[in-house]
Amino acid sequence: MSPTSPANPGCPTRRLTTAQALVAFLARQYTERDGRRQRLISATWGIFGHGNVAGIGQALVEAGGGRSGAGNGAAHRMPYLQGRNEQAMVHAAVGYARQSGRLSAHAVTTSIGPGATNLVTGAALATINRLPVLLLPGDTFATRPADPVLQQLEVEYAGDVSVNDCLRPVSRYFDRITRPEALIPAALQAMRVLADPAGTGAVTLALPQDVQAEAYDWPEEFFAERDWHVRRPAPDAHELEAAVRAVRSARRPLIVAGGGIRHSAAEETLAAFTAATRIPVASTQAGKGALRHDHPADVGGIGHTGTATADELARTADLVIGIGTRFSDFTTASGTLFANPAVRFLHLNITGFDAHKLAALPLVADARAGLEALTAALAGRGHRVDPAYETEYTGAKEAWEERVEASFATPDPTARPTQTQVLGLLDALVTEDDILINAAGSLPGDLHKLWRTRSRDQYHVEYGYSCMGYEIPAAIGVLLAAEGRTPRRPVWALVGDGTYLMNPTEIVTAVQENLPLKLVVLQNHGYASIGGLSESVGAERFGTAYRHRDADGGFTGPPLPVDLAANAASLGMRVLRATTVDDLRTALSQARDAGGPTCVYVETETPDTVSGPPPAQAWWDVPVAETASRPAAVKAREEYDRQVAARRRHL
Repeated sequence: MSPTSPANPGCPTRRLTTAQALVAFLARQYTERDGRRQRLISATWGIFGHGNVAGIGQALVEAGGGRSGAGNGAAHRMPYLQGRNEQAMVHAAVGYARQSGRLSAHAVTTSIGPGATNLVTGAALATINRLPVLLLPGDTFATRPADPVLQQLEVEYAGDVSVNDCLRPVSRYFDRITRPEALIPAALQAMRVLADPAGTGAVTLALPQDVQAEAYDWPEEFFAERDWHVRRPAPDAHELEAAVRAVRSARRPLIVAGGGIRHSAAEETLAAFTAATRIPVASTQAGKGALRHDHPADVGGIGHTGTATADELARTADLVIGIGTRFSDFTTASGTLFANPAVRFLHLNITGFDAHKLAALPLVADARAGLEALTAALAGRGHRVDPAYETEYTGAKEAWEERVEASFATPDPTARPTQTQVLGLLDALVTEDDILINAAGSLPGDLHKLWRTRSRDQYHVEYGYSCMGYEIPAAIGVLLAAEGRTPRRPVWALVGDGTYLMNPTEIVTAVQENLPLKLVVLQNHGYASIGGLSESVGAERFGTAYRHRDADGGFTGPPLPVDLAANAASLGMRVLRATTVDDLRTALSQARDAGGPTCVYVETETPDTVSGPPPAQAWWDVPVAETASRPAAVKAREEYDRQVAARRRHL
């Protein structure tokens, strides 16, 4: 006869360690939305040390932690994925969550000390981008048999603080499990937050290493399968009526599509709304792909890295309809973009916090549910923008496409390619099946302005945190999320040399798992994006080039003899080197067809006036030194003062 729980008399119990109970619980959690059910935590990433090896590590062995989770009882096994860097494991989990529509996530376990603090950057990225990931860092002893233990931070004024407290401000939920039975409410709260479309992000359960290994009689009810319904909240009737009035009274409305459209799977609903109203759609980095690039209403990226078409429409818009966007400074051009004195804002967002930004009319709802309600309400009253406005923006879009073609053009196939020509060659190669991943450097700006997105999930640029080193592990997460599809989707990670040097370690993971990652490394000998920004703000590209020191101690000598292609090869990748446009065209094609991890390495040329990207179409506020003696800084400050004068607060 099974023992019963003292907390629930008559309820059978199971004696497990805290770590074993947590893994068994996680394997039985599911999300459900629109009738589709999937595992909430489908796998656990881990790097083991003394803080988790005997707890979570042993529990994963008990749970049959092979990658596939195959065998008897496979539905409740917990697959294990081996990472090389704790931050990178979180990035991989975030990539997986985004590709899974935030309906499925990964857990990440680490030891105490540096393993735990390495999670902080990834946690911040997850929370800023509103993407779910479960963090399970080991912690110091709850019972304190020895104090301090290896890697423990001693805090003179508090005995209950550890380095894991660094994760509090970057987590949407945080708890420290100091007793086994405390896991029950904490685990349920963690699942609630992970499955909450308005509140998701990084969730941290700090696990003292002694508590992980401590046994307890757990109620069997704790291990029952549990479904977490992912809500689609509908708009309030009063807010909907106000939104309808705002749209009907607008003469130059503009939609700003954000990542919430993708998270809500609202792309078709947005297309139906634009078909009915003909309102043009600009996109943030997270929202790009909400409409295909060739959709008549799509006018491209908006803001500092946006298109001339979208930004000119933004300057004259009398109603800006934000859908699922945070309205960051890149989108608003630091408060200078929406210049019409009469401009007003309508924000459809699942969180009231975002819906009220810029003193907007709020429409707090799921993006798809809100768009469906708005479309239906407008349909009964007949509303469509003036045909002259539609002709204006479609004509401007055609003119911008000519600039895209000029940037992608490769007049000399024997020349070294520019960065935008690399994108042009990829553009000519990919189909709607391909997925492009990027996060930092000059590539996000070029992609936002120029890339022709062919499917809702092709464009995967992490720009909420713009974290160097995200691309390679995120691509692994995307590949894992897309497993089982035939044929397998080509997944490209695009990185510059600066980003590559930040975090190439998960190449080893891609090789270990034989994942067909397509890595494109662009060598330009330094931080091209920050170099350009440095020049524009009068800092004269200081500290942005990867070069030997010169006689004066600066960094203007020959390029460093760093061979990133050899490095990638040493980590197990097949490497294709390209030196010319023709070489690169062939290498990219071979990489796309490859069945294993493949790197295309190319040294890029400084862009010229024919093939370089169009300049920024809107401003971005990076403060310039108010006093300086060097001419470059003095000139930059004059330009800064001119630009900042156009900023306004929308009240």
